[in-house]
Amino acid sequence: MEIHHCKHHATYVANYNKAAEGLLDALEKGDVEKVTSAQSAIKFNGGGHLNHSIFWQNLAPIGRGGGEVPTDGALIEKINAEFVTVDNMIARFNTMTAGVQGSGWG
Repeated sequence: MEIHHCKHHATYVANYNKAAEGLLDALEKGDVEKVTSAQSAIKFNGGGHLNHSIFWQNLAPIGRGGGEVPTDGALIEKINAEFVTVDNMIARFNTMTAGVQGSGWG
């Protein structure tokens, strides 16, 4: 988790900040090409930052249900209805997101 926080999430934040500065500079200079490039970097890195922020807020200790695949309840019922097993769901996510930059699944 330390690597995930200190490297992955931190890199998204640093690159977002760099892109935001680049966007302001490009806007001031009227450089349309750099504006477009900065917007793409802002979307990608901003999305990575947002996804990680949500991830951190949803972690829970094992004593409160974290780190374990649920065995009952609405979530596992929906997973089983759609994918039959959690492993099937993960395999399908991996296949579907393999080509998506920054998806974290593929």
